[in-house]
Amino acid sequence: MHKSLFSAYPLRKNAVASLRDASLGFCPRSPAAFCACAQKSLDPARSDIKTFCSGIYLTRFIVILFIAFGMPFFAYSFELPDIHGFVETLYAPRISKDSLTKHDDRVALEERVQLKSRYTFSEGFLASLNSVINFKNDFVVDNYFDNTLHYKLRELNYSFSPTGFMDVKIGRQVLTWGVADYLFINDLFPKDYVSFYIGRDDEYLKAPSDAARISLFPSLVNIDFVVFGFEPNVLPKGDRLSMFDSFQGGIAGRNSERYLIEPAQTAENLQYALRLYRNFGNIEGAFYAYRGFDPMPRSYLDEMNRKLFYERLDVHGLSLRSPFLGGIASFEGGYYYSSQDSAGNNRLIENSSYKVLAGYEKDLGNDLKVSGQYMYEEKLNYSDYITALMPWDYFWDARRHVLTQGLTKLYKNQTVRVSVFNFYSPSDKDGYLRASISYDVTDSFKVACGANLPWGEDNKSEFGQMQKNKNVFLRARYSF
Repeated sequence: MHKSLFSAYPLRKNAVASLRDASLGFCPRSPAAFCACAQKSLDPARSDIKTFCSGIYLTRFIVILFIAFGMPFFAYSFELPDIHGFVETLYAPRISKDSLTKHDDRVALEERVQLKSRYTFSEGFLASLNSVINFKNDFVVDNYFDNTLHYKLRELNYSFSPTGFMDVKIGRQVLTWGVADYLFINDLFPKDYVSFYIGRDDEYLKAPSDAARISLFPSLVNIDFVVFGFEPNVLPKGDRLSMFDSFQGGIAGRNSERYLIEPAQTAENLQYALRLYRNFGNIEGAFYAYRGFDPMPRSYLDEMNRKLFYERLDVHGLSLRSPFLGGIASFEGGYYYSSQDSAGNNRLIENSSYKVLAGYEKDLGNDLKVSGQYMYEEKLNYSDYITALMPWDYFWDARRHVLTQGLTKLYKNQTVRVSVFNFYSPSDKDGYLRASISYDVTDSFKVACGANLPWGEDNKSEFGQMQKNKNVFLRARYSF
């Protein structure tokens, strides 16, 4: 059995002997490297508070930046920018009831208003730098939990170009790179897998980061360099989506109690991501490097007290993308180095590993596109890992295979979109089918419906643990 990529906890058997006899309180770094307070995964307000606080600091930063650099140079009139966005409602009933979660009949019922704006400076010193302020914010009434209004800041950043070959963006932003569909190797930026499973728009799979991004465009190679604070992946916690809990020894819902220990927000724990890319003829090539933390809490800090943590992680990889046989072929690979368990003999910490992926997509004409991907993962130092296990531990396979198949067809002058995307793992014997149909009724009004159908033979695998969360969804959106 292979570890779940969407799961917040490694597969380790929950046994009294394990809790009594294991070496507890293990901390591979000094206590200052991690948050002093352990946040319970069942706290629904945590992410909203953190996002709101980030918004306050970012807003203050941009205002100060404008006053400090813009106003002293030129005084000019300020015109409010246009505001766009949408109003959307989402309803996602369960296909089968799940008594473990807060509501056994649905996974989502929410109303959302998104407001976004972009202001381009047209006069003064900031205009000479091609300065732009971007803003995107969601106001959400989540009827699944408390029917209260939540403020979710997705973007608030300042971008400028100090030279002709350099762009800078500072603030809250959504970051992504890589060549695969829904499979991430060199993209270690945060993801929202709860949104992925409950029928929200694909936009919400990518979670925002507080970051500074510098892009350089010299003649030899293009460079992207990102410095950003730690932000974990948004994972099922049991209140909305049930999942496998190694501490409970099975599928858990609201009864799941875990503490996820995040790195402290200090300069020492800043994360760094680098991409070098250029074209070689008709081949797009890229090299990636990452130093930070695993956004998935795969390692144990304290088994007795149900504490998991995000271990340090270095990733180096590359990708290629090129026309091939009338379509587009892609390749991506990455080496994951677990610096806190480089020998692979610590049963509490995730081993080093590598992943490779090959993909192909082709437009068959008549607005029909097909795609396929194959990803292979292998855990390194596997024999040392097996030797270090205790008799009561769960264990993972050394290798994992994942296949994906995608099909998209457009109808009625491209106003109707039918999409099917399927994950299948022959090694884990599980999968996940995502299907949707959307219709642009007018330029402003759009409706979409679909289904999320995870399945698996074992409830400890990545998709198998999610099979009680099968749902259909309906979204209606009015854009302005």
